[in-house]
Amino acid sequence: MRTTRWGGWAALAGGAVLCAVGWYGISGERFAERQLPYLASCTVPGAALIVAGAVLLAFGDQGAAAERVAELHRLLVAAEPPETTETTEPSETEEDPAGAGAADGRLVTVPGGTMYHRADCPLAEGRTGAGAPDAFDGLSPCPVCEPAAPPPPS
Repeated sequence: MRTTRWGGWAALAGGAVLCAVGWYGISGERFAERQLPYLASCTVPGAALIVAGAVLLAFGDQGAAAERVAELHRLLVAAEPPETTETTEPSETEEDPAGAGAADGRLVTVPGGTMYHRADCPLAEGRTGAGAPDAFDGLSPCPVCEPAAPPPPS
C-alpha cells in the first residue's frame, strides 16, 4: 500500500518536472517545427505520468481494501450460526415474539409525539412517559408498527 502511494507521488512529481522542462523548451523556440521535439519528449510523457500518478493515488489501495473485505467475508462464512432451540410454546421466561402489546391491542403515545403506536412498537417502547392517550385528535398512525384504527370517542 505504501509502495503504491509513493509510486503515485513519484509519478506526479516526475510528470510535473517533465512538463516544466517541456514548457521551458517550447517557450524558447519561435517556430512550431522546433517546438515538436519538446512536446514529444517532455510534455506528452509528463502529462501521461501525471495521469498515471493520479490513478495510482486514487485507486492504488483498492487491492488492500479488497483483501480486507475478502478476509471479513471468510471470517463471517466460517463462523457457525448460534444454536437455536425450537419450542412449540413460549416459556414463562421468554417473550412472546408477537409482543404482548400486539395481542391486547393497546395503543400508546409518546409525550410531544404526533403519532400513536402499538404498545410493542420499537419507537415507543421504553420511552419515558409513554402511555395511553387521552384523545386521538390530530394523531396519525405510526408507519413502523402500523397500529389498528383507534376506538371511536365515547
